[in-house]
Amino acid sequence: MTPATNAAFDAQSEVELHAIPERASTQLQLGTPDIRLSIEADLAAIEGEWRAFERHSDCTVFQTFDWVSVWQRHIGARKGAVPVVVAGRDSAGTLLFLLPLAIEKFGPARRLAWLASELCDYNAPLLAPDFSCRIEPEYFLRLWSEIAGRLQSHPDFRYDFVHFEKMPENVGAQANPMLGLPVMRNASNAYMTQLNGDWEAFYAAKRSSSTRRRDRTKRKKLGEYGEVRFVEPAGVEDVSGSFDILMSQKSQQFANMGVPDIFARPGYPEFFREMATTKRELVHVSRLDVGAVPAALNLGLMFRGCYYHVLASYTDAELSKYGPGAAHLQELIGYAIKRGCGAFDFTIGDERYKRDWCDSELKLFDHVSFATIRGAAVAGPMQAARIAKRWIKQTPAVWNAVTKLRALAGSLRGKPAAEKAAD
Repeated sequence: MTPATNAAFDAQSEVELHAIPERASTQLQLGTPDIRLSIEADLAAIEGEWRAFERHSDCTVFQTFDWVSVWQRHIGARKGAVPVVVAGRDSAGTLLFLLPLAIEKFGPARRLAWLASELCDYNAPLLAPDFSCRIEPEYFLRLWSEIAGRLQSHPDFRYDFVHFEKMPENVGAQANPMLGLPVMRNASNAYMTQLNGDWEAFYAAKRSSSTRRRDRTKRKKLGEYGEVRFVEPAGVEDVSGSFDILMSQKSQQFANMGVPDIFARPGYPEFFREMATTKRELVHVSRLDVGAVPAALNLGLMFRGCYYHVLASYTDAELSKYGPGAAHLQELIGYAIKRGCGAFDFTIGDERYKRDWCDSELKLFDHVSFATIRGAAVAGPMQAARIAKRWIKQTPAVWNAVTKLRALAGSLRGKPAAEKAAD
């Protein structure tokens, strides 16, 4: 889009909304302020306001400007994704919400999705702390209808279907207004635990005496291979080198499980490397070294008192049978407690170890709808596939069989075949 086109669209999209409800609305009767909408395709143009808003709004780390802008640079731009950032302001110009969206190519169709959706474990708007007090759910849906109409009215932002996935029930302390759309449960859940006290007290409360005894035995066995140390790489070269090891270990794990390697996708290594080496206030990289062996590695995120467990790997060397990954996780939880974090978020995925530690299960939701016949041809099968996927993943006997068959297929292909497929 040319600057002239963008300026013209901004002028067109800044509209006053005077929604007259079809039935009585308490908030509107109290004099709901008019809401002005603007839609921005240039991330640089809204960067300053976005960064200021994320410091006090309700959001997750995946809605930070750093996360989505680095994704757009390395991944989104490569596949032709067009950012669509919708801002809602009151009549005084105060920002009430941001919707970080994007138009992407999806086969023969164009879809409207969350910006950086594939690498966000939670997709959601950024909400002002008083958003839910000022905008009722019904009124927000009327705003959404206006937003959808504005997008479809401009050739650069037209879409065939909407695909919003991994949306949490709540955004911070507020209900997620996007769940007013027709939604279905995502195939996976997410898990979180609250942190308090010190590590020893937390550990004793979460793990039985027999489990703690087993953990000590494994830790002692690890120690037979060399000193066990929790390491935080400091310089850029050390962080980058640690990330290389994590990527190599994780790629091997993907091959062993028979699942696609995310690091074989265009832009993914560059995205994570830039985040790890330049966004140090947000990204935490660590290792568990056993002697000279980097036995386990982790790339986590820290944001507003919460530690997000995002990428973890461990070696396939002989010492792996003594659980270096589990030992590293314990070090990470202890680290989060020492840093004053109030929560440890295991993020999306139904792995058993998450249930062992968590005290809350987070439900995630998806919304799929179509705007054109072409979109219906894509959205219909997608909806059916997501229903089937959730049934498979939430039916233990079926899911266990699928994971075993997938791992068997991966082992039969062998490492060379897996590497070939990744290339």
